[in-house]
Amino acid sequence: MNRRLALLTAVFSIAAFTAPAAVNAGLEAGKTTVLVTGANRGIGLEYVNQLTARGWNIIATARKPADAVELNAIAAKNPQVVVEALDVTDHAGIDALAAKYKDQPIDILLLNAGLTPSYPSAMKQLAGVDFDKARESFEVNAIGPLKMIQTFMPHVSASTKKQIVVLSSKAGSFAESPKLPMMYEYRASKAALDMYMYTAAFETARKGLTLVLLSPGQVNTQQDPKMREMMRNMTIEASESVGKQLKVIDSLTTADNGKFLNFEDRREIPW
Repeated sequence: MNRRLALLTAVFSIAAFTAPAAVNAGLEAGKTTVLVTGANRGIGLEYVNQLTARGWNIIATARKPADAVELNAIAAKNPQVVVEALDVTDHAGIDALAAKYKDQPIDILLLNAGLTPSYPSAMKQLAGVDFDKARESFEVNAIGPLKMIQTFMPHVSASTKKQIVVLSSKAGSFAESPKLPMMYEYRASKAALDMYMYTAAFETARKGLTLVLLSPGQVNTQQDPKMREMMRNMTIEASESVGKQLKVIDSLTTADNGKFLNFEDRREIPW
């Protein structure tokens, strides 16, 4: 009897030693899981705030997590919020993060990370186009989200909600962008993003996934206090935008796949 007990103990000890560890102890099995890029500030941080209140699992990414003070404070109080380092222009880093969470279904892949122009640079006309910034904008705003979708498609396919939500801008719409010579770098990168997502939606349709683009409105994400005050009457706060975006996301069905939707009234925005 003692030999049998000893043998069973040994077997269970080996099994415990060799069993794969959980991806992260804070993520609860069976709970809705959202991966948010650019979660360290602005719209991304507000998404983490509001989704945390729902008790959902959140994988919140930032280029420099050590500097993400507010995000880290949320994670410290909420074990279901996991902060990960990610630069959407680092394709090897995207692959590594996907491999780390290979067994984790992701219900909503929320692609928020983006490069937006400062107010002074946005007003520059053709002579002031910064071609280095144009290339960087394309890498961050268009190619980055495409790579994220390509790499995390299996994680979304394995989930319950099966949603991919990409933040775009009316600035990338030929129909609704400002009829002014401005934001050359940003507008072109968002137009490229829209075409990438329009094209990818033909694949997500076959897989039973829902991919949508959302316009978040003109959100006051200025970090400088003086600029925030100056933009206050021309913009909305991130809390309002995200609250309304979440209502749209909550209402999504597969019939919305491939659409570009307005955050406020769910209106379909023309390309």
